[in-house]
Amino acid sequence: MAIVDDDPFGRPVKKPPVHEIGQPLDALSASELAERAELLRAEIVRVEAARVSKEASRRAADAFFKPG
Repeated sequence: MAIVDDDPFGRPVKKPPVHEIGQPLDALSASELAERAELLRAEIVRVEAARVSKEASRRAADAFFKPG
């Protein structure tokens, strides 16, 4: 039997996260911890970029709809 990545209805199966906030770290090696730290730093950069983009969109909308 082949391994199936999708459910019977064709929807992709959600993979478990690589890191979960609050999970125990004592079983991880130093290299695994470094890998996760880098993953989390990259995620922070991605989240901050999304926040900056949303703030810029909000400022543009506020300027457009500003009563004048």
